[in-house]
Amino acid sequence: MAHANARLGPAGRRELVRLMIEMGMPERQAAACFSVSPCTAHRWKTRWLGASNADRRNGRWALDRSSRPHRLPRRTPADVEREVCQARERTGWGPRLIAGELGLAHSTVHAVLRRHGRSRVEKPPRAVAFVRYEWPCPGDLLHMDVKRYPRFRRPGHAVTGDRRKSHYEKTHRLGHDFFHAIVDDHSRLAYGELLDDERADTVTAFTRRALAWFDAHGIRTRRVMTDGAWSYTHNRGLRALLAERDIRHIVTPPYTPRWNGKVERFHQTMEREWAKGLRYRNSTARNRALPHWLRHYG
Repeated sequence: MAHANARLGPAGRRELVRLMIEMGMPERQAAACFSVSPCTAHRWKTRWLGASNADRRNGRWALDRSSRPHRLPRRTPADVEREVCQARERTGWGPRLIAGELGLAHSTVHAVLRRHGRSRVEKPPRAVAFVRYEWPCPGDLLHMDVKRYPRFRRPGHAVTGDRRKSHYEKTHRLGHDFFHAIVDDHSRLAYGELLDDERADTVTAFTRRALAWFDAHGIRTRRVMTDGAWSYTHNRGLRALLAERDIRHIVTPPYTPRWNGKVERFHQTMEREWAKGLRYRNSTARNRALPHWLRHYG
């Protein structure tokens, strides 16, 4: 591939050769017309003379060639490369252990494995298939989660692309706002509030208001699913509230966000359309726009 400062591209090479072959111009004079050295002009003339008729017609002779050598006289013999690949398949070892078994240099084994595309072990196909489900009635299962949104004095890099921050911005951070959300598994009806923290008392009070909101919509809650956050699993107030209303609390296993996928997807949509969908003057202006977005989503 021609470097950035190359004087000749494929079109210039064809024109250079045309001057020398068709017009009969000397190599030195043709090189001066294109401000290149006579050696360059001679090289492209030689390339054209050695090209086939097909390459001359389609212009392939004027394209860059790979810098890879045509011959590798010191390349590892084929039988040795075969032994290296067989040892890799048999043991799954890396280059260092294979080199010790076969008595070869570590760099040689590494080069052979890379040449044959076996420097990395292929990952086995994923055994777990995603299972999509939906409870039959509204209120059978509510998904609950919380997402943090940073407060800011001016638009950030997510919308401006500028990651620069002043010393004052780095040392005087504004903290975060916490959006608590509950999504019904069957109807996708969502309720959320933007609060100052995610402490246990805050979570309990939010859940109480959310359950009352669902009651007002004629939805009786039977189950609530959350992740294993401390404010959910070690919250005595939340435990008492759910027991009082005879609601089962389901906790997802670690590292399985897909279990709570409906509220996770709600957070993704909310972040894309509300938090980062517009360029807000500051986080206060962003928060004021939240009720309008929630009405639009509902």
